[in-house]
Amino acid sequence: MRLSVNIFLHVVDISNPKEIWKFAEKFKNEHKLNVLINNAGCMVNNRELTEDGLEKNFATNTLGTYILTTALLPLLEKEADARVITVSSGGMLVQKLNISDLQSGNGTFDGTMVYAQNKRQQVVLTEQWAKAHRNIHFSVMHPGWADTPAVRSSMPDFYQKMKNTLRTEAQGADTVVWLAVSSEAIKLPSGLFFQDRQPVPTHLPLASTHSPPEDEEKLMEVLEEFSQKFKSTSPGT
Repeated sequence: MRLSVNIFLHVVDISNPKEIWKFAEKFKNEHKLNVLINNAGCMVNNRELTEDGLEKNFATNTLGTYILTTALLPLLEKEADARVITVSSGGMLVQKLNISDLQSGNGTFDGTMVYAQNKRQQVVLTEQWAKAHRNIHFSVMHPGWADTPAVRSSMPDFYQKMKNTLRTEAQGADTVVWLAVSSEAIKLPSGLFFQDRQPVPTHLPLASTHSPPEDEEKLMEVLEEFSQKFKSTSPGT
């Protein structure tokens, strides 16, 4: 069977909030949207700022994911089986949500731990979105450690030690695709964290990584403030 599929490539810098807003507004006028997969991310090992003065990991992994998703929610709300999947990481299990230093300006900068904190933030975002938007199915997932260019460049020591046991890119993508298209996935509650097509806990046993509801609500408030600030300065919005 031959499928006729139209593929459109849109190049967007997810660390640039104004560019995300500009893209989203244009996209909403031209397309339908059934599934959004938030997969873009980075692990910058030194503290670097974007042209907007944002720490790059936070700008890309957390704020970029927040703006792209919330900007496209009106489009998703129109569809009967809309889904949002965010690619997080099992590394988030070592982090408790920290809203006091979202841009990692205090203390010694550790890119791996900043990345893990961003990935914890993505789990919180997914849980909060699931509560607020009942007719969209949200999920967040750990793809497993896969042999990708990002792992090789961002974690060279880890890669050298683990390269013979890493998953292939296809294996890493399996649960993402399953969450996006499977009729089984939609039967499970919205807002869960997945690994290997199964919902798994978001905290390790006895871990002190649970955060109070007010911290999770504050995260959403701060991200919304950032979002609106850049929306108001974005051309064409």
